[in-house]
Amino acid sequence: MPLRAHLVEFRKRLLVSAAAIVIGTIVGWILSDVILDAIRAPITELASTRDRQASLNFSDVSSAFDLRFQIAITAGIVLSSPVWLYEVWAFLMPALKVAEKRYAAGFLLSAVPLFLAGCAAGWFVLPHMVVLLAGFAPDGSTTILTARPYFDFVLKLVLAIGVAFVLPVFLVLLNLAGVMSGKAIIKAWRIALLAIVAFTAIATPAADVMAMFLLALPMIALYFAAASIALLTDRRRRRRADRLDESFSPDPIPTPEQS
Repeated sequence: MPLRAHLVEFRKRLLVSAAAIVIGTIVGWILSDVILDAIRAPITELASTRDRQASLNFSDVSSAFDLRFQIAITAGIVLSSPVWLYEVWAFLMPALKVAEKRYAAGFLLSAVPLFLAGCAAGWFVLPHMVVLLAGFAPDGSTTILTARPYFDFVLKLVLAIGVAFVLPVFLVLLNLAGVMSGKAIIKAWRIALLAIVAFTAIATPAADVMAMFLLALPMIALYFAAASIALLTDRRRRRRADRLDESFSPDPIPTPEQS
């Protein structure tokens, strides 16, 4: 395909993706009240559980509009993700080889559900994080959270846990690329377990042990699942190499007795 045709196709898919994001942003603006109430729920829980005043503060005249617009854009990108992910995939697919297409398809089919599950887990631990971090304020104080930094905190927390759930997929990709073996992944299980427990301990209150385990168990299971897939891949790779060695091995030279 000539360069001009590539540019025309790129423009067409970019316009479709942009239109999907705009439509999703409009829907996100309509749902911004519902989303804002859900984001504000941990602050209400903080005020009720710690018996203190807690509120979401808008520091200037335009901050409320800015927050709603940011919520709308974020929701628009999430809602339109099936469209623009497909457009990216459709644009890149002709340039990929058969094996690369298979790896890319496997990555998308596994990474997207895991990322969504991680975001759901992040949303689950969000109230605990707000109550824990705001609980360090002295008794009798008032917690006033500025809207924009608070929304950034919520977004980063949810995305961070979503990305953490996708990390095992990257381990499998590194194994498929020959960078990391399955044995190396298994040998690092102690470090991985310590990192997962430390991450979940930070993401959940120390007193809520059940929430920590509910977040740590799927991450540990995903890590060992990635290690198992890597071990199976290494085994298939060794068998294929052995068959190639047998097929290309020279015939033995006959001895005088055999001749």
